[in-house]
Amino acid sequence: MSEKCSGENPDNGSSSEIFTVMLEAAERDLEWDISGRNIKKFMEALQVAGEVLADNVSETLKLLQVKIINNKMPASLCHKVTDIIINYLRTTKPEGELEEMCTMVLMALGSHFPGMIISKLWDRSYQHTLPPRSLLVAVGKLNLCQGTATYIGPTWDFILRLLRMAQDEEDMLAVCQVLSGLVTSVRKHLDLGCKDSQAMGIAAEALSFKAYHTLRVIFNRWPLKSMRKVASQALLIIGHLFFLMSPFKLKNQVNWLTQRLMTLMSAKLKPFYISQCICQLLDALALSGSGGVNLESQLENITGILFKLVNEKVINIDPHSVQNRSLALRSFSILIKLYNDQVVFLILKMMNSRDPAKNESALLVFRDVFHSVPQVEKLKNEVMNSVIALIQQDYKPMRMALLNFIETLGQYDYLALPQGNVIIDYLIKLSKSDPSNEEDIRWMCFKILQMVSLPKLITLVCHPNNVLAFVILSKAATEIALKARTRGQVSSYLSSFHLSPTQVISPQKLLTHLLLLSLKPYREKTFGVSSLRLLYALHPITSMDPVINSDVGQLWRKEIPQLLQILDDHSGKVLNQKDWEDKLLQFSSQSLVAINDDNWLGQLTKVILERISYFGDEEEDKAFLYKFFGFTLRTSNNTGLVKVMLWSILNTAHEELQEREGIAVALSIVSVKYPKIVLDQLQEYGTILTDQDTSPILKLMKEYQQREWGLVCSTIYLSYSKIILESEGTVFLHLNTMLALALQHYHNCIVETNNRLKMDYLNALGELTTILSIQPIALRFIIPKKLEIVAFMVELIREEPMNCISSSIRKKAMCIITDFRTLMPLLQPEDTAEVLRTCYRSVLCLPSSDFMQKEASSPKEGHANVELFRETLQSLLRLMEGFVTEKATQIQVCLEILDTWLNSPKENERERAMWCAARVLDFTAKLKNFEAEIQFTRLGRLVRLLAIRCQDPVDNICFLSAQAVYNLYCILKLQKQMKRKKQGLWEEEGKSEVYSANVFYNNTRRIAQAFAEYFTQIQLTTLVLTAMEALTDSKAKVSLAAAQLMSAVMKERGRDMIKVEEIVEGILERLNSQLDPSTKEETLKAMCSLAGSNTPTVVPLLLNKPLPWDRTKLALWRAFGTQRETTVSVLQLLIGILEKNQPSEEVKEMAFLPVAVSCALCEMLSGPLCQEAVQELYPRLLLVVLCHLCWVTEQRIPQKMIVYSKEGAQGSKNKAFDPTSCAMEAVKLVLMAAAYDKVVLYANECHCWDLLSSPRSYYIGIMDLTSGIVKNCEPLILHRILHHVRNLLYSVDDHERVMARTFYVQLLWHQSVAQILGQDFWGDLIRWVKEPNLIMKEIGLRGISNMALHPGHSEVLKSLIPILRDFLNSEARVAVQAVKSLRNIIYHGQGEDTVMVFCSISKELRPLMNDEREQVRIAATSALGYMLRRIFKFKPGSSVRKEIHSFLVPLLLSIQDNNIEVVKACGVTLSEWTTVIGWTSLTQIFRHTTLSDHIEVVEETCKFLVHQGKYELLGELMFQSFGFLKSPQPSLREAAINFIGLTTKSINMQHIHEDDVQLIQDALDCVKTDLKFIQKIACTILKKMDEDLKPRVSSTSRMSQMSSNFFKVFGKHIILPPGSDTTIEGT
Repeated sequence: MSEKCSGENPDNGSSSEIFTVMLEAAERDLEWDISGRNIKKFMEALQVAGEVLADNVSETLKLLQVKIINNKMPASLCHKVTDIIINYLRTTKPEGELEEMCTMVLMALGSHFPGMIISKLWDRSYQHTLPPRSLLVAVGKLNLCQGTATYIGPTWDFILRLLRMAQDEEDMLAVCQVLSGLVTSVRKHLDLGCKDSQAMGIAAEALSFKAYHTLRVIFNRWPLKSMRKVASQALLIIGHLFFLMSPFKLKNQVNWLTQRLMTLMSAKLKPFYISQCICQLLDALALSGSGGVNLESQLENITGILFKLVNEKVINIDPHSVQNRSLALRSFSILIKLYNDQVVFLILKMMNSRDPAKNESALLVFRDVFHSVPQVEKLKNEVMNSVIALIQQDYKPMRMALLNFIETLGQYDYLALPQGNVIIDYLIKLSKSDPSNEEDIRWMCFKILQMVSLPKLITLVCHPNNVLAFVILSKAATEIALKARTRGQVSSYLSSFHLSPTQVISPQKLLTHLLLLSLKPYREKTFGVSSLRLLYALHPITSMDPVINSDVGQLWRKEIPQLLQILDDHSGKVLNQKDWEDKLLQFSSQSLVAINDDNWLGQLTKVILERISYFGDEEEDKAFLYKFFGFTLRTSNNTGLVKVMLWSILNTAHEELQEREGIAVALSIVSVKYPKIVLDQLQEYGTILTDQDTSPILKLMKEYQQREWGLVCSTIYLSYSKIILESEGTVFLHLNTMLALALQHYHNCIVETNNRLKMDYLNALGELTTILSIQPIALRFIIPKKLEIVAFMVELIREEPMNCISSSIRKKAMCIITDFRTLMPLLQPEDTAEVLRTCYRSVLCLPSSDFMQKEASSPKEGHANVELFRETLQSLLRLMEGFVTEKATQIQVCLEILDTWLNSPKENERERAMWCAARVLDFTAKLKNFEAEIQFTRLGRLVRLLAIRCQDPVDNICFLSAQAVYNLYCILKLQKQMKRKKQGLWEEEGKSEVYSANVFYNNTRRIAQAFAEYFTQIQLTTLVLTAMEALTDSKAKVSLAAAQLMSAVMKERGRDMIKVEEIVEGILERLNSQLDPSTKEETLKAMCSLAGSNTPTVVPLLLNKPLPWDRTKLALWRAFGTQRETTVSVLQLLIGILEKNQPSEEVKEMAFLPVAVSCALCEMLSGPLCQEAVQELYPRLLLVVLCHLCWVTEQRIPQKMIVYSKEGAQGSKNKAFDPTSCAMEAVKLVLMAAAYDKVVLYANECHCWDLLSSPRSYYIGIMDLTSGIVKNCEPLILHRILHHVRNLLYSVDDHERVMARTFYVQLLWHQSVAQILGQDFWGDLIRWVKEPNLIMKEIGLRGISNMALHPGHSEVLKSLIPILRDFLNSEARVAVQAVKSLRNIIYHGQGEDTVMVFCSISKELRPLMNDEREQVRIAATSALGYMLRRIFKFKPGSSVRKEIHSFLVPLLLSIQDNNIEVVKACGVTLSEWTTVIGWTSLTQIFRHTTLSDHIEVVEETCKFLVHQGKYELLGELMFQSFGFLKSPQPSLREAAINFIGLTTKSINMQHIHEDDVQLIQDALDCVKTDLKFIQKIACTILKKMDEDLKPRVSSTSRMSQMSSNFFKVFGKHIILPPGSDTTIEGT
C-alpha cells in the first residue's frame, strides 16, 4: 500500500485530487465540514484508495477521525461512513498504521453511535469469515463505554462462533480484544450490582454458561502453549471468567485448570500472567467460602507452581515482575486461610528441601503468611528445627531471605527459645567484620539483635569470641538501652545487674572490656565510638544505684561526649594513639575516683589481674590493663589493699618482656601516691635474688634457675626505671641505695654465675641506667656508687676474651658506663683514659668479620657474631660520645688514644678505629655549644693522619676518613664562628667554598685547602715534615696522599712555613729516591708551591747546586713553570739576578750564577703551562735573556763545558748545552713560551740564531729578531717592548745599549710605534748616525729607513738626504743602510720633488751598482728598482730619463755576475727600468733572468738597441762601457768586454767609420795586459772585427768623438751583418 498503483482508471486524477484537497485543507487549517457532499467525495475517493499513496490515505483518515470526534453527525451519515470504512477494510485489508487509523475512525464513529459499530459485527456476511480486525478491536474497546451493556449478550454469542474460526495469531489477538472488553464490562456491571438480564442482554445463567463455554474453547481450541502473546491475553480473560462461572462448575474444573496451568508454565510466558490467573482462581474460589475437594487435592501442584513463581527474580523496573511476586504471595495468603495446616506443612517441607532456591522461596512465603499462622508449640519446634537446618547449610544467596524470616520470628519471641541461641550465634557470625559479610546482611543482623534481651546482649558483647561482631552487638545494645531510657526505664545496667554476676557479666568486667575496646577506636572504623556510646547508654545520670553514685553519671555525661568528639575530629592516621590512651586512662582514673568505693575497686583489680593472667590480649591491650591496674590501686585509700595487690602483681607471670614492663609501669603509677610502699615491696621482692633460705628460685630445676634469676632482675630494674621516669626527682634520694642493691644482687647471687647470668644482669641493669641517662635532674645528685659500678664494668670488659666475640657483655658494660655520664661525680682524666684504652683494646683488636664468619660453626652463627660485633662497636661509639658530652675537650683524648689503632698495620683495626673517629667527630660537630674551646694541639698530625687515610688501600677507610675530616673541619669552623660571635664580628664574606665528606673523599688537596687557615706555623710545619716522612711509604696511595697534602698545604699557607731549608733538603733527598710517579709529580707540585711562596729562600738554594743538574733538580725547575704564581715569582727573581749580577769585564772567570739562571729558564720554560706567566713578564724577560746571551758570547768558555743537558726524543741521546747554547735556548724558549712560535720560525729562516751567537753580528741578529717580532706580534706587545727598551737607550752597559737601540729602531718599522713616539726620536737617530761607532751609525740609519716608511716626515727626510748621500761611500753595512734609507725615502715619497731627490743621488748611487761588495751591489740594485717604480708614477722628463739611461750599462754589467742574488736583483731592476723607458718588449726577458741565461739577456738587449736604431744611446752606452775596462774588479772588466763584444756582434762593422772602429780597437787593446781570460775575450772580439772589416767600404767622413758621431756618418742606412733582413733607420 506504500506505492502508488499504476491502474488505467481515468478517474484516478479525481480520486487523488480529493485526497490532496483534504490534506491541503488540513495543512491550512481550513474548515472541512462533515457534509453529504464531502462524504460523497470521500466515499468516491476511498473506493479507489488502493490506487493512491498509503500515506495520503492515512493522513486523511487522521483528519477524518478528528472531525468526527469534534462534530456531531447524523446517524445516516455515520452509517454511510461506517459502511465505507468496513468496505475499505474488506477490500484492501490494510495493515500497520493504516489499519490502526481505520480502527480509530470506527472508534470515533462509535463514540456517537456505539451500537451502530457493534451491530456491524453481527453482519451475516461474517458467517464464514472473520470480521476485519479493526472492527473487532473497535468493538472490544467500545464494550467498555457506557450504553453498550445491552449488546453484551449478542456480541458474546457472535464471539463464541468466532473463537472457533480464529486461526492466525493476529486474529486471535483481535478476538481477545472483544472478549476482554466483554468480560471487563460484565464484571463492572456485576460489581455495580446489576443483575437484570435485559440490561446486559443476557441472563445470569446464560452468562455463567457462556463464561464456562468460552473457558473450554480457549483452552481446548487455541494453541496457547505455542502462542505466547495469545496465551498472555487469554489468561487475562480467563481470570475474569473465573468470577463469572458458577462456583460449582469452577470447583469441578480445578483439576483440569491445574493441569492446563502447569502446561503453560513451560511455555516461557511472563510469570505475571500465570500468577494473576492463579490468584484470580483462588480469589473466585474463596468467595464461595471453601476451596473444594479438588483444590485440596491439587494443593501440592498449585503451591509448587506458586513457589516457582515466588522464586522468580524481581526486576524493579518491570512492573509485571514486581506484581508477579505480590500475586503469588497473595495466593499463598488465600491458601493459608483455606488450608492452614496443609499449606504450613508444604511450606516447611519446602524449607527442609536440599534445593536452596526452594528454601529461599519457602522463606519468603512463610514470612509473608506467618502472621496468619497460629503460634502453637509444635509449630515453633518445627520452625526452629527448619531454621537451624538452614543456618547449618548457610547458603550465601539465601542469607537475606533467612534473616528476613528470622526477623519475623523475633517478633514472636522465637529468639528467647532454647534453640534461639543457635540463631543468635548465626547472627553474630554474620555481623562480624568479614569481607564475606555484606553490609546489608550486617544491617539486618543489627535489626534482629535488638530483639535480644539487654542482659544477654551485653554478655554477648563482652564475650572474647565476639570481638569481630562487637560493632553490631554494641550498637544493638546501645539502641536497646536508649529506647529503654526513652520509655522511662532508667535502671542502668551497672546498677541493675551487678547484683546477679553469676547470670550476667559483672560491671567491673564490662567496664574493663569496653575500655579495652575503646583503646583502638578506629578498629573496624567505629570500635571506640561504639564502646563509648554503649558505656554512655548503660549508665544514665539518674541512676539510683547504691554502689555507684550519681557522680559517675555526671562525669560520664560530660567526658564521654568529649571523647566521642575527639574521634569524630580525627581519623585512624591522624589520631595520636598515645594521646588517646592517656585520655582513656584519665577518664578511667576520674571514673574510679568518682566511684570512691574500695570494695568495688578491689573487685576491679582482681578482674584486671584475671584479665592479665588468663586472657591472651594483644600487646597494647595488655599494656593498658597494667596501667589501668596501677591507676586503680593509686585511687584506693586502703594501703593494705595496695600492698597485697602489689605483691600479687609482682608474683604474676613475667616470662615476656611485655609482662615485665607492664608490672613496672603499674608500680610506677602507684609510686606517685605510695613511693615508699612500692620501693619497700621491690626491695623485699629483690631478696629472691640473694636469700638462699627463702628464694623460690632455688626450688626450680637447676637449668631454669639462672633464667628465673635474670627475669626477676629484669622486673626489679625495669620497675626502678619506670618509677624514676614517673617521679619528679624524689626517687633520686633513694638512687644510691638502688645501685648498692644492684651490686649486692650480683655479688651475692644465689645461682651459678656464667656469661648468660652476666648478660641477664647487665641487660636488666642497663634498663635502669638507660633511664638514668636521660634524666636532667640527675646532675644535681652525687651518687658515690657510680664509680664502683663503672670500675665493675671495666673489669667485666677486661675479662672478655680477645680472640672471639662470644657474648654481648662488653657491649652492655660499655652502654652502662655511657649511661652514667650524667651522674656525679665525673671520672678523673686518668680514669677516662683507662676506660677508653680498655674499651678500644677489647673491641678494636677483635678478629675481622670475615674471620668471625669463617670460624663460626654455622653461617647463622657467623652472621650473628658479625651483627653482635657491629652493635658492640656502636656501644663503643656511644661511650666516646658520652665522654665528649661530659666535656667537649675530651675529644682530643678519644682521638689521641685511638691513634695506635688508626696506624695499625691490620686493615680491620684501622677501619674500625677510623669509623669511631669519624662518628665521634660527627657527634662533636653537632653539639650545640662548647663550654670551652677545643684546643687541638696536635692538629697538624691529626689532619695529616686523616688525610693520608683518605688514600688508604681499603676504600671504606677512605670513605670514613673523608667523613672524619669533614667533621673535624665542621668543629673548627664552628669554634671560629663562635669566637667571632663573641668578639662581635660579622661572618666572613667572600668565602663561598662549600665542603662535604664527598668533597674530601680521595681528595687530599681539598682537605689541605679547608684546614690551611686553622694551622699555626708550628702545626703547619709539623704537618709537612710528618707528611714528608710518608713520601717513601711502600703503599703508593699513602705516599701519594702525603705528597698531595704537602702540595695543597704549601699552596695555601706556604708563606707561613718555617724551616724552609730543612723542608727543601728533605724533599730533594726523597725525590732522589725511587718515588712512585704520581707521588713524585705531587711532590714537585708541593715544591712548586713552596718556591712560589718562599722564592727568595728556595730559588737561590737550588741555583747554588752544582751544574749540570741531575734529573731531580731539572724536574723541580720544570715544575716551577707549571703554576702561574710560582712561575711569575721565580721568573722575577731570576730576572733580577740577571739584571744585577752581570760581572764586569775585568773578571777573568765566567760567573756561575747567571749561567745557572739560564739553565733554570731552559727547564722552566720547556713546559706548556708557563705561557701566561711568560706573557706577563715577556718584554722584560726577553730583553734580559738577550742581554745575558750577549754577555755569554763574549766570555772565555772552556772547551766542552756542559752546563745543561736536555733529554732527547725517545731513543735518542740527551742534548748537551754549553753556556752560549744554553742562553740561546733560553731565548728561543722565552719566545715559544710566550706563544710566538712564528717569531722563532722567522728567526730560523733569517739565520738569526747564528748572528746572535757571535759578538760581532749580535746586533744584526737582534735587528732580524725584532723584525720577526714586529711581523708576528700584536701592537700591544710592541709597545710594551718599546717601553722597556727606551729606558736602556743610553745605558752604561754596551750590551744593553746596543740591544735597546737595535730594538728601538726596528720597532719603528711598525706604524703604531712611530705614531706613539712622534718627533722625539729624530734627535736620537741623528745623534746615533753621527757617532763614530759604525754599529751605532747602522742602527741610526736603520731607524731613518724605517721612519721613511711612514707618511708625514718628508721635510725631515729631505733634510737628511745630504747626510745619507755621504754614507753611500761608507763601510758596507753603513752604505747598505744608507741605500735602504734613500730607497724608502724615494719609494714612499708623496710629492714630485721625489724625482729631484732621485736625480740628486743618482751620481752617488750609480757606482754602487758595480761595487765590489756584494751586499752593497745587491742593496743598491734592489733600491734602484724600487726608486724607478716610484719615478715612473711621476712621468719623468728627458733630463730624468737621461739620468735613468746612465744606469743601463752598470745594470747590464752587474747582471753578468755569478751571484744569483745579484742577478735576480738586476733582473727585477732592469724590468722596472724598461717600464720607465718604455721598452716593454724587454720587460719579460729581464723579469725572468736566471744565472744560466744572463749573457743571453745582455745579447738580446744589444740586439734590441741596434734593431731599434738607438744609435746615439748605443754610442753613449759603448763609450760608458769603455770606462769599466779600467775597473779594478776583473769580473766587471769581463762584463764590460762581453757587453762591447755583444754590441759589435750586433753591428755590421763594414759600415762603421774607421775612426770609430779604431776607438773600439784601442779600447780593447788596453786590456791585452789584463788577466788571460779577459785577454782571450778581447782577442776574440778583435779577430771578429778584423774579419768583418776585410771587404771594407771607404767612408767620406770622420768622427771626432764616438760619443757624438757614432753611427751618424752613414746617413740613413746601416747594413746589418749577413743573415739579417732588417734595415735600421738612422736618426
